[in-house]
Amino acid sequence: MANTTGTPGTIVSVVGPASDPSAAERVLANLEGLEGVETLSLRDTEPAIAAHRIAAATRPWIVHDADPLQHVAAAWVELFEERSTLGVLEVEIEQALAHFAGGTALMPDYYIVLEPEDAPDTWRHWWCGALGHRAPRRILPARTPDSPLDAAVRGLLKALPASRPWPEPATWLPGLAFEVPDRIGLRDRAEPGGDADAPLG
Repeated sequence: MANTTGTPGTIVSVVGPASDPSAAERVLANLEGLEGVETLSLRDTEPAIAAHRIAAATRPWIVHDADPLQHVAAAWVELFEERSTLGVLEVEIEQALAHFAGGTALMPDYYIVLEPEDAPDTWRHWWCGALGHRAPRRILPARTPDSPLDAAVRGLLKALPASRPWPEPATWLPGLAFEVPDRIGLRDRAEPGGDADAPLG
């Protein structure tokens, strides 16, 4: 699977529910030692350091627990939950765009989202709508591994779906304030027999 970032391998970001911060760590532990997979624990790492470590990886699959859009996502969710302001979201978007432009942030080729059905409503709209409808097949729901022998996430890595690439962040991040939960993504939903790259439910 060719990636969209220019790095040698396919980059996969594992994000877990806020209620279980260690979930992504357990996925990385589950993948340790798997042939062709390099796991990187990058949560809370400075963006430039995280980007450098990702870019330096050489294996076919590079799986980590950082999200270059973490602060943008939180600001978007808090805006529509009326816990923050438009100005905060705009600042986070500007900072994210600066990181992408400067090469100090790398968009993953795929997100593995753990337990999305248990996420609060606005977060589900983020994953399945505000972010998800940009390249729906690049958002992969998964359950957290129950044990080191759980093969569910390993199976996802071996069967990553073909998909249109992520659009350049500068083409859509500035418009996030107009992406209203419950409405986003509807324009891209496939009609029967239409685009197979439809958003998650």
